[in-house]
Amino acid sequence: RLSEKVKTLSPDIIVITGDLIDSRRTNLSVSEKLINELKTVAPIYYVTGNHESRIPEYSELREILEKNGVSVLDGKSIPIERNGDAIILTGIDDATFFGSGTLNEREIIFTQRLKELAKDKGRNFGILLSHRPELIDIYAECGFDLAFTGHAHGGQIRLPFVGGILTPNQGFFPEYDAGEFKKGGLTMIVSRGLGNSVFPFRIFNRPEIIVCELMR
Repeated sequence: RLSEKVKTLSPDIIVITGDLIDSRRTNLSVSEKLINELKTVAPIYYVTGNHESRIPEYSELREILEKNGVSVLDGKSIPIERNGDAIILTGIDDATFFGSGTLNEREIIFTQRLKELAKDKGRNFGILLSHRPELIDIYAECGFDLAFTGHAHGGQIRLPFVGGILTPNQGFFPEYDAGEFKKGGLTMIVSRGLGNSVFPFRIFNRPEIIVCELMR
């Protein structure tokens, strides 16, 4: 059902911003089946989430992705060109992939790496794929124009007029739970995602596919 829905949307590209698996119930065959169906629709670009950093099978997952033509953007920038114009698409691994220290120490290394990557875009429009929305200040400081993120699960439980209740790394009543946020010259899109994690239910929090159309 998911792949058929994506096909009807006719996207130019598909981006996946991490947690393609659940580290507590890892099933690579489900991920592979989805990728096999989506790769017939449009080019796929992928970055890791914190769940990928927890599983011993990540190298196997990456092999599956690359075998099926997915661009794994683990600190890479790729130009997307059309009619002589270019957009620079940059992706970075989740902060949990950077070293073995505390999350704060890893985020320092993450920030240094992202600042280096940001130079790739030059004067072009720059899109960032990164897992964590709470790092929006870093994304804006690096000069990206648009960022796609996830991680927050939409707050898992949402209340009308309030929003998400609890997200990883932001705690209760998070600022960046779902939707569109602005910071300086950056627009950040936070997906509610498609699945569940520790808590097996969504309440007032429908899974979603985000469609973003860029206008000159």
